[in-house]
Amino acid sequence: MPRYIDRVKLYTDGGCRGNPGPGAIGYIILDENNNEIDSFAECIGGTTNNRAEYFALIRGLECAASHTRGTVYCFLDSEFVIKQVTGEFRIRTPELRPFVHQVLDNMRLFSEVTFQHLPNTNPMIRNVDRLVKQAMEGR
Repeated sequence: MPRYIDRVKLYTDGGCRGNPGPGAIGYIILDENNNEIDSFAECIGGTTNNRAEYFALIRGLECAASHTRGTVYCFLDSEFVIKQVTGEFRIRTPELRPFVHQVLDNMRLFSEVTFQHLPNTNPMIRNVDRLVKQAMEGR
């Protein structure tokens, strides 16, 4: 039986070269003491920036579920994704609807999920952005 911790911090980012264009995603997961417990990045092929941001969040939540069933603090530089997932923005683009539903489904794995927008100048957002860029460059 896996041993879960009470809470994790999930930093995600997604991006593409051009919009649409070749894209990549990344995430970093920290424990309660701000120790990195997981990180990941990969190319995802042709995509848009919004789809890449969603896919990074979906994959990050899936990984977070292997570390906790408690609280996940999600940090993103995409206000758009946060506002759609929290219901503040309507989903006007039909192709994004399945992504929102997948995020909401993944959120059910936890007792609490919060979202906070961070500027792309935040050091942790910069770290995950670096992972995304490295994946795009094939490193």
